[in-house]
This record gives sequence, C-alpha cells and structure tokens, in this order.
Amino acid sequence: MKKVTIIREKSSVLVLFLLFFQFGCNQTAQEKPGATEISAPSHTEKIARGKYLVTFGSCNECHTPKIMTPQGPIDDTTKPLSGHPSGSPIPPFDKNVLRPGPWILFAADLTAAIGPFGITFGANLTPDSTTGIGAWTEDVFIQTLRTGKHLGQAGGRKILPPMPWNFVNKATDEDLKSIFAYLQALPPIQNKVPAPITPEDAAKLK
Repeated sequence: MKKVTIIREKSSVLVLFLLFFQFGCNQTAQEKPGATEISAPSHTEKIARGKYLVTFGSCNECHTPKIMTPQGPIDDTTKPLSGHPSGSPIPPFDKNVLRPGPWILFAADLTAAIGPFGITFGANLTPDSTTGIGAWTEDVFIQTLRTGKHLGQAGGRKILPPMPWNFVNKATDEDLKSIFAYLQALPPIQNKVPAPITPEDAAKLK
C-alpha cells in the first residue's frame, strides 16, 4: 500500500507540472507581466531599412546614371535610380559578344549590358508614374522579383541579365516591402528607358 501511495503522489506532481508548463507556454506577450510587445516597423523605419538594402545590394551600380571622372564613374546624385539615360546612343560593339561565350560587355556607366541575351538597360526605379514604377503596387513589385517576370505576370517578359532577380527573390516579404517603400519615397524622375533589344535585332545594329 505504501508503494502505491508514492506512485500516486509522483503522478500528481507530474500532472501539476505539465499543466503549469502548458499554461506558461500559452501565455501571450501581452499576458506576461513585464513582457514587451513587438510592434510593426513604422513607415519611416521601413524606408530607412529599404535604403540600407538598396545601398548594400549595389542597386545604384546598374540603375543610377554616372558622371565620368578621372577616377572613373561615380553616381549622378541628381538622378538616383532613374535608370539608363533616355536617348543615350549605343556605341559600336563586337557582335561576337552576342554569342554564348566568356564575355559580357557593359556601358561605361554600367546602366546597359550586352551579351547572348541581347542588350538590356537598367530600369527607372523612381516613382514616376509614366516611366518609372510609380503606378506599381507593393504586390506587383514583390511578384515581379519573386517570378522574374515583368509586372509579376505569368505571361510577362523575362527580367533579363544582369538583373539578379533570382538572388533578390530570396529576400523576405518584409525586406522587399521596405525596398519598395524606399523607392516610392525617391523623387520621381521622368526618364523613359529603352526596351530590351533581342540578340537578333542587336546583331543588325551598325
């Protein structure tokens, strides 16, 4: 009889411990005394985060026009992320670079690239409603980078090199939302970037 009593006492203690543990785990941050509720970032904080990500990700390299200096090209701070300058001529280039091979050519300001994919141009990422992404929604921006298709549409044209969308799409939704918030906070710049040129059409250029 004594042995059975000991077992019952231990079982009771175990049940009480499990109930206490479950109650403690199910408490929310608001229910726990002294707990701090984690609030969503403010719009200002999202913009600051987006600026950090865009800067760290070197987006300006291909999307910001440059000023040529004796030390090489530097960003034109009056036209941040406005894309390849409209009307810039395409200088003569070796057509062999349009074939699959070890070389890809970049314009001096890095806003245009030539390779087996044809000729591509850094897009205008400012919130201009006609030539930039001012008419885009947050969802369209995220789907574009997730799918690698223009406007995030299944039938949209592919986003071509050198845009590394297949790396950018590894970012969280929150980071992509922050990038979009920063881009939308930029001054809108009207600059109509040329459409990509196919390898076939690029081969016909003089």
